[in-house]
Amino acid sequence: MNVRDHAKKIAEKAMKRRSRWTGLLLIVVAVAVLGAISLIQAYYAQEGIRNEAQTKAESQLNAIKSGILNVVNQAESAVRNNVWLAQWCLQVPDSLANIPRLIVNNNPIIAGSTIALVPNYYKDRPLYSPYVAITNGKIIETSLATPEYDYPSQEWFVKPVEMDRGYWSEPYVDTGGGEILMTTYSVPIKDNDGRIAAVLTADIDLEWLKALVNDIKIYPGAFSTVVSRTGRLMVSPDDNLIMNTTIDEYAATVDDTASFNALNRAMLNRESGSIQVTHNGTRNMVYYTPIDKTGWAMNIIIPEREMFTGLRKLNNLIRILQGLGLLLLILIFHAIAKSQLKFKSISEKKEKMESELMIASDIQMSMIPKTFPPFPERKDIDLSAALVPAKEVSGDLYDFFIRDEKLFFCIGDVSGKGVPASLLMAVTRSLFRSISSHQDNPKEIVSAMNNSMADMNDSNMFVTFICCVLDLKTGKMQYSNAGHNAPLVFTDKISELPVDPNLPLGIIKGRPYTLQEVDLHYDDAVFLYTDGITEAENPTHGMFGLQRLKDTLSGRKPAQDHLDNVKKAVADFVKDAPQSDDLTMLFFHYLNNPTQNKSVNSITLSNDISQIHELEKFIGKIAEDIKIPESLKSSINLAMEEAVTNVIMYSGADTVDIAAQTDEDGITFTITDSGKPFDPTAVPDVDINQNAGDRPVGGLGIHMFKKIMDSVTYRRQDNRNILTLIKKIS
Repeated sequence: MNVRDHAKKIAEKAMKRRSRWTGLLLIVVAVAVLGAISLIQAYYAQEGIRNEAQTKAESQLNAIKSGILNVVNQAESAVRNNVWLAQWCLQVPDSLANIPRLIVNNNPIIAGSTIALVPNYYKDRPLYSPYVAITNGKIIETSLATPEYDYPSQEWFVKPVEMDRGYWSEPYVDTGGGEILMTTYSVPIKDNDGRIAAVLTADIDLEWLKALVNDIKIYPGAFSTVVSRTGRLMVSPDDNLIMNTTIDEYAATVDDTASFNALNRAMLNRESGSIQVTHNGTRNMVYYTPIDKTGWAMNIIIPEREMFTGLRKLNNLIRILQGLGLLLLILIFHAIAKSQLKFKSISEKKEKMESELMIASDIQMSMIPKTFPPFPERKDIDLSAALVPAKEVSGDLYDFFIRDEKLFFCIGDVSGKGVPASLLMAVTRSLFRSISSHQDNPKEIVSAMNNSMADMNDSNMFVTFICCVLDLKTGKMQYSNAGHNAPLVFTDKISELPVDPNLPLGIIKGRPYTLQEVDLHYDDAVFLYTDGITEAENPTHGMFGLQRLKDTLSGRKPAQDHLDNVKKAVADFVKDAPQSDDLTMLFFHYLNNPTQNKSVNSITLSNDISQIHELEKFIGKIAEDIKIPESLKSSINLAMEEAVTNVIMYSGADTVDIAAQTDEDGITFTITDSGKPFDPTAVPDVDINQNAGDRPVGGLGIHMFKKIMDSVTYRRQDNRNILTLIKKIS
């Protein structure tokens, strides 16, 4: 063996040793990275599950609260609607007993009622309190003015007299009367001189409350409790605690007394929120909220072990897969250490790969619109978009087109980088075009795209995405968000468009998405973008940020000028730092004036049926302004009276807003109130050919205005009922 061969062998041995140490170091790094990924994944998964649990709990609490308040409001209305009758009957004392009978007969939810006179209000009647109740379906009439029952000292009598307003009593067990949990709503009755003469009441049987509250379907083991204003348990899994124990007394029996006391203080202070408590060694999340009017509070208690059952199983599976991955990694490094592969054509392969990536980039960019302005024949829109990829191929996308006088547009950001992201980007854009070609609802478009992508998502990639559909005639824009950052909307100022935090596309099949909408007016604009803009970093790792983006977009300019300014501002900010993410944006300027040549009038009515005559004057003035026939005016007035009366009688709102917009085609009425949700368009049509005695009660007024008007639509937005009625005028 010559010196050269000996030196070569020494070099080969040194190379093998370095290879082994390099492989070992990489394995250690891989273990550390996988461990860190597991911790991060577990943290964010837990946060996501907690957020989902909170959303479910708050939704359940709101549903139960609505059910309780529905009964409470009915009871209050039943009493208050008879206050005027009680005041009148004070002049005819013998007729007072008819009022409790009337309340009980006409209100199935009320178990009993009395009108209790203030002692010695009448000289011939020192105490007088006729009581009417329903027991086993039978009406029972009696008197509470007995030596055994001192009604003037009872809470339901004393409090409304002291407070001079309606009052819900502390719940109590009706001892001797069925041993059921009850509560009483009472209102003071004043005579013509303003003196409190009596108290009118309604008793509510609370047995329904336990069934309503215990119907919790969030997680196995979750349950709920309801407490009174004094902290007594009204609903509890343990019947022995009901009205026998306060929450403070219960807190003294548990280990985690401090957390329970904090929870109790919050509930008794009528606060909403959540807290973690430990009971019998089990950690629980408690979500709580007050119940208006009654002074009660309720909570939902969810054991954390039930919340994270699925996550624990997933973590165990991930650990197994990580172990297999590490084993595979060790085998790979071992094979690499043993092999002495020679890469003679690295440069050629690299050049070939770069050439193929350039071709892929050209194909990809050809899939998105890049001719601007895209609709030169249209004067109602100014639109431009841009995509600046960080690598040869991009994972971002945008698209837009016009169909049926509606502008469909979207923007998206695929998780990951490189060729897989570009392929998913192409699939996403194709799905958008395919589905939106026959579907106008952004929510349905996004839902269908999500289901298709989830079916084929073997790589566990996802896409943040927002889809918008703008009616170019009216300016109404509907949109559905799938985990994308909020677009900016330009009105009198630049602000973020409200978006619901839905999941990105491709994660869970069947996941529901929400529909939102906003009205754009002449000269308003919308800017959609991906986070590659706001998260662009300069050499010191500072980010471009949302505020800097808003400052760059200030002022009214053509769409293309805005995009050029943003690209220049980002380039000036990052300087020599490498571009870390794709920059994608779409600017849309709305230049149509849908309210031109239209007249808008409005009126606000209080929740009083006597206000209907103001509505008649309002419609009469509109009819006079646009000179419609008397017969048509009468029909419109009849339809609007029925619609507004329905809101006043049943919504529970303090006021009703009516707006009337007239144009050459007709009149559009918009009735808005903040009462409880009710969709009259969902009420089945009345069969007017059926005998009146055989028809169900109600619905005739709704049937009437639906038949008179040419269009009746309903939507619930920002906790308000919005009913739109259109009458065409030939």
